[in-house]
Amino acid sequence: MHYSEYLELDKILNAQHPESSKAGHQPAHDEMLFIVIHQAYELWFKQIQFEIDSVIAIMSKPALNDNSPELQTIVHRLTRVCTILKVLVQQIDIMETMTPMDFLDFRDMLRPASGFQSWQFKKLEATLGLKFENRHGKEYYTSQLKETEVAVIREAENTPSVIRLLNGWLERMPFINDNAYWINYQPVSGNHQSPVFWSDYEYIYVNSLAEAEKNNEASFKQVFNDAPADSSRSLSTKACRSALFIMLYRGYPMLELPFQLLDRLLEIDNQLANWRNRHINMVQRMIGTRIGTGGSSGAGYLKAAMDKHSIFKEIAQLNSFLIDRKQLPVLPKELTDKLGYH
Repeated sequence: MHYSEYLELDKILNAQHPESSKAGHQPAHDEMLFIVIHQAYELWFKQIQFEIDSVIAIMSKPALNDNSPELQTIVHRLTRVCTILKVLVQQIDIMETMTPMDFLDFRDMLRPASGFQSWQFKKLEATLGLKFENRHGKEYYTSQLKETEVAVIREAENTPSVIRLLNGWLERMPFINDNAYWINYQPVSGNHQSPVFWSDYEYIYVNSLAEAEKNNEASFKQVFNDAPADSSRSLSTKACRSALFIMLYRGYPMLELPFQLLDRLLEIDNQLANWRNRHINMVQRMIGTRIGTGGSSGAGYLKAAMDKHSIFKEIAQLNSFLIDRKQLPVLPKELTDKLGYH
């Protein structure tokens, strides 16, 4: 085995063919940088998809074994995805060494090619859980793709996503769904209505709200109390209860990895937002208010997508329902024994 053969460097290093270097054009020095940066992006997208696919394969098992290395593997690979996304944000620093005039030397030669045609990124969004109906510009988001690329994205949209599998995993968490753990629980509110913990927690939460926050009571009931299913939401009432419980009592050993899993998903959303924000600023710096090479509204499209394409926002919104640690209900011994080391 030889280094260059193993990495197929002949293919990689000969895959840059600047349009400006072709006959009849004036060579534009920065086009090589533009090509290499975008090729690097696509390679990183491929690696991220590889990691996410492996996470989905584990979470798709009939019953994820939380006492096995599987959950740790999921957290580890999601951590790697977060780290790669940070690199994608940092690569924009290199791109920004190109000035607007440097870009104009070759920009018009690229039409109608555009980053909007990155089918790998669209597939990645779908795999994580971005629903078609929640996409900005959904009426034309595949209009510039090849038929084979559209087919790949449609297949991803019809395959269980990370957030859908997360919902199923959270729903089966036994700690707040098994009444056997709560026989000796002493409610602060004096209300023994089942589920006793949530009746108690709602009482503590509502009484902790400032006057300007009173509208949060209605939001709490909508998210955590049994009500008709909201088709626009990705996480069920049961899943939201489990996720908040994990956030509240994450100090217990049994909940450390589950909390890290939720935290990594939030960080993925955060890094995607950082990447989009840096991209917006770069586009505004490069082309101002001009349209993108693919015909989109340029920075305007990117801003709207950043605001709408938050995949794990329902997890982030749960932070609105946290209470002061000192007010947390004291868990019964039957439950803390299960949550601690055995």
